[in-house]
Amino acid sequence: MIFAYGIANLLQSVAAARTTVHHSFDPGLLLRLAGHRTYLIGLGCQVGGFVLAFLARRDLPLFLVQASMAAGLGVTAVLGVLLLRWRLPAAEVVLLALLVVGITGLVLSARPAPSRQLGTAGLVTLAVTFGVIALLGFFAVRLHGAPGSVALGSLAGLAFSAAAVAARPLASTHSAEEFLGEPLLYLLVAHSVVGQLLLGLAMQRGSTTAAVAAMDAAGAVPAAVVGLLLLGDQIWPGREWLAGFGFLVTLTAVLGLTRYAEPQHQHAVTAGRDRAVVGRPPRLGATGPATVQAASTGVRQRATRS
Repeated sequence: MIFAYGIANLLQSVAAARTTVHHSFDPGLLLRLAGHRTYLIGLGCQVGGFVLAFLARRDLPLFLVQASMAAGLGVTAVLGVLLLRWRLPAAEVVLLALLVVGITGLVLSARPAPSRQLGTAGLVTLAVTFGVIALLGFFAVRLHGAPGSVALGSLAGLAFSAAAVAARPLASTHSAEEFLGEPLLYLLVAHSVVGQLLLGLAMQRGSTTAAVAAMDAAGAVPAAVVGLLLLGDQIWPGREWLAGFGFLVTLTAVLGLTRYAEPQHQHAVTAGRDRAVVGRPPRLGATGPATVQAASTGVRQRATRS
């Protein structure tokens, strides 16, 4: 699951950076992204990770599953080093080690248990949450740069968090008829689709770092709290401190890793776009101080319209 989400993060961010920037809450962005083979492969990996996460939520608490999904960014960083020649600073090695420590703490503290059912009040809350997220996304899409990435990434995280809350009791259904007739299934799909749209919009704006960090923070924390308070998620007696420590360390490591992945990723995408537009080796002016400075600061050029 962690490996699948790691590949998905890398491929989808590359495709989003190469797609026309959208300035409206338009589902057509998903169709544009679907025109990129890179995005489709990444989406396939995400679907595979989602299925594994869904099965895990049948018995495992949300604080473990959500943190494991966020930890996919560690795989993204490693793949960036192996495939895209990202540098591996000493600080990133430490963060990767902390990520392993955090996930280990969560695994040791999580006590498997079936989920409680949400009831009518829970269904209504998830439906209202969907409407609120979509409405906020309609306005947040007007923001640009890092503020837009943070706002849209946070909303994407909330949507995926709500989808995780719906998936936990849904995974406990016992037959296909019960599964297909469960309103939670359709709330899960709705939140996942709007979350995917918001994530694509967030990745198109100034900073993939801001988008991923905001999504991970907003996606992991609410689901973990709801799972413990309402869905019967359990921790082994005496290991509450280990669960809190593991969750905090994991989230800190994930947020820290975004600092190193994004500037290198954006530079690689921008360089590839420049080569595609010029069609020949860059001119002297294209490799001058301005370009070097942009690469060093992680500044991203806007995607050209196609």
